Amino acid sequence: MIEQMRVLSFTHFVQGPAAAQYLADLGADVITIEPLSGAWERREGSGGIRLDGHSVTSLSVNRNKRSVVIDLKHPEALAVLEPLIASADVLLENYRGGALERLGLGYGAVRKINPRIIYASATGWGSRGPMADRPGVDILVQARTGLAAATGKPERPHAAGTPVVDHHGAALLAMGVLAAYVRQITTGTGTRVEASLLAAGLDLQAESFALYHAGRRRREDLDRHDSLACWFIDAPYGIYQLADGSSVALAISGPMRGLGAALDSDVLDAFGEEDRRARGREYTDLLAGVLASLTYPELEKRLEPAGFWFERVADYDDVLVDPQVVAEEMFDRMPVGNTHANVFRHPVRYDGERPSVTRPPSELGEHTREVLQGVGLSAERIDALLVAGAIAEPQKGKVNS
Repeated sequence: MIEQMRVLSFTHFVQGPAAAQYLADLGADVITIEPLSGAWERREGSGGIRLDGHSVTSLSVNRNKRSVVIDLKHPEALAVLEPLIASADVLLENYRGGALERLGLGYGAVRKINPRIIYASATGWGSRGPMADRPGVDILVQARTGLAAATGKPERPHAAGTPVVDHHGAALLAMGVLAAYVRQITTGTGTRVEASLLAAGLDLQAESFALYHAGRRRREDLDRHDSLACWFIDAPYGIYQLADGSSVALAISGPMRGLGAALDSDVLDAFGEEDRRARGREYTDLLAGVLASLTYPELEKRLEPAGFWFERVADYDDVLVDPQVVAEEMFDRMPVGNTHANVFRHPVRYDGERPSVTRPPSELGEHTREVLQGVGLSAERIDALLVAGAIAEPQKGKVNS
């Protein structure tokens, strides 16, 4: 869809690489510029989990890209990068503030080479203010933005079970690049795009903040029964344990007429709408006790005919074989050496199709020679740069992870 776009990706960890992967999925020629040792997610990854020598974090955020290795501190680095920058539509980066400027790759310097460049930066806390230069990662942003307090409770904060801020931040960064690209192809004008994990963490809670401040709520209003999912949605909206060891999510929060009868509970049936709101904790305690006496099949037989909204709580093993997930073709078996990885595919369909994996995650420096030749460097010049240590490519017979 955006095959004409070329992206130079100076990114690492998750937010930046995942944003670049969204663009690569859509057809952009994404060239990842990596240091001699490889990007963090290639070398380390999360949890130390590796598959056939590859970091699984890298496998999940680096498909459909090409890898070029350049030592950005080498005296020849800028000379190598100049033709790449001149040929690019987008420069994507998530280095600490000032790092690329010190290397001669700040926005001003890059714009002199390519005035129509989209220079997209992702930071932890934004580019201004007292925290601009501080390290910002998902868990710190969950803490600072109130997300941990709202996920748990003010007195017992709890992080989300996965780095939601990183991945939402990646989607927002990709969205910003796509908006700037429309401007570029219609006007020829470049754009400075800035996204941050701070903004992503707040954006995830846009509704919650609006309700909290418009309703003049206080810190203690975020406290709630352990079974309830959200501070501002009335019971029984939440997750409850059942007699067979499984759990159920109830999404019903509007008119509840008939729930007590469906569960054969006169006590629950006696709660009116205002009672349920005013005595929410009491109502939730009673409901949790009733549900704890039922198995999921028993509950399903009672709630489904009455039209109530509910789902069994799945674990990760369940998700991979979920008939709806399978029907929507949301995971793919991507070859990795002599094995494979189950990876989540691009989340959006276009004309009924999801973008496919056209290129598995690259070996470190796999495309250094190919890319540099493509922007006009001769074989002799590339060989000299390799000898000088300014660039690198895989050694024959050696697999880079």
